[in-house]
Amino acid sequence: MAVALQKPRHSRETVFVPHQRPVVVVGLLILSDLLTLAITGLAAYWARRQFGPLETDLYLRFLPSLLLFPLGGLYAGLYPGYALSPAEQLRSTFRAITWVTLILVAASFLLKVGDKLSRPVILGWWLLSVFVLPLSRSLVRAALIRTSLWGHPVVVLGAAKTGEAVVRRLLSNPGLGLRPVACYDDDSTKHGQSCGGAPVVGTLRQAATVAQSGKVSYVIIAMPGLSRERLTYVVEQYAAVFSHVIIIPDLLGLTSLWVSARDIQGVLGLELQQNLLSAWNHLLKRTLDLVIAIPALFMVGPLILILGWLVKLNSPGPGFYAQDREGLNGDRIRVWKLRTMVPDAETKLNAYLDANPNARCEWDKHMKLKDDPRIVPRVGHLLRRYSLDELPQIWNIIKGEMSLVGPRPFPYYHLDRFSPAFRALRRKVLPGLTGLWQVSARSEGDLGIQQELDTYYIRNWSLWLDIYLLGRTVTAVLCGEGAY
Repeated sequence: MAVALQKPRHSRETVFVPHQRPVVVVGLLILSDLLTLAITGLAAYWARRQFGPLETDLYLRFLPSLLLFPLGGLYAGLYPGYALSPAEQLRSTFRAITWVTLILVAASFLLKVGDKLSRPVILGWWLLSVFVLPLSRSLVRAALIRTSLWGHPVVVLGAAKTGEAVVRRLLSNPGLGLRPVACYDDDSTKHGQSCGGAPVVGTLRQAATVAQSGKVSYVIIAMPGLSRERLTYVVEQYAAVFSHVIIIPDLLGLTSLWVSARDIQGVLGLELQQNLLSAWNHLLKRTLDLVIAIPALFMVGPLILILGWLVKLNSPGPGFYAQDREGLNGDRIRVWKLRTMVPDAETKLNAYLDANPNARCEWDKHMKLKDDPRIVPRVGHLLRRYSLDELPQIWNIIKGEMSLVGPRPFPYYHLDRFSPAFRALRRKVLPGLTGLWQVSARSEGDLGIQQELDTYYIRNWSLWLDIYLLGRTVTAVLCGEGAY
């Protein structure tokens, strides 16, 4: 359902703004969070009860204290959480849970009941909540997106390339919660046209009509080429009626996550956190790799051996395959995989590409083929679809040659298709078993998308982004999305 706002004077189109139910959205999120916290608390309590009795009444008296989380969530911007990236959502949720836990612990000692509370219950509740709450929030958010309840309408000032890029990215990432409904530009030739998926409905001055209706409070100024004086005028004259103003600066290519505004005696400064230069962050990333990779190797080791044996049964040659790839600082590393291609793969590929011009175009664009003649029969496609052929790289992770998350270690013939600047950027981080490109586009992403997503990951790296991508990887692999 949508509300049709009054057509701005001299505008060629009517602006349609979706109905908003912020109370419903916030209420459902709070209800879901409280229910999840109660369930994780009950699970931690039940697990501890298996080893001895507990004072049930004492824990029930602490139940109302769960309301502290919505209060902390409101302060952290989690309700509804529009305009927060997944990594920022994860960080804010973690901090809110941790602060509530610390407050409960402090309160128990002030009330002199700390010795009666089970530490395993408190620690178990915190651990379960840290993992389960972000999942439940993502499920609720996905349901709200499907029912068109999620998101706040936003208008974009500027219908040139930057405006188009902003609209396309917002439409392709509905989880951000900013839904572009119209663009405005003083170039009358653009009026009535589409700007990345949103209609261009009038001039910059006419944007105030939408804000005054009370239906739209977000505006994005996507005109990075404006002079300082002109930008100041646009903000004060055309955007001042919106309660939320986002300015897209002429800083494309720089870090966009973890940027903080700084007031330098009346001068606006932007502080960019160079997370890749922090030794502490590298230690955290390495710790996460080992904590997950070492137990994973013991769990999937037998499966890897069985799959290697199945490869040998269906194709002459070894079950495993190793290839030199480019690692951190440009060092050569030996990356291990389960073999999914026949022994004479290169000969078959060249002959196939020479005989099929369409396949040649597909190869040049993606460096992959949907109908690849090199794949080992019967098991090869299965291994690739669910990324099982990558499992031996857990050993590369344990050795420190790779990380769980990072840019994929492409073969050299693949890397040669990229610019020297991008290759130099890739060398700053360890290659990864999974990454942003793998969970976002997988095999469907062409070279341009691969470069765009890997660049975003490297420049915006954080432990929160890694944790988010690991969660997304599980879903992508289990569903076999976009892999071939």
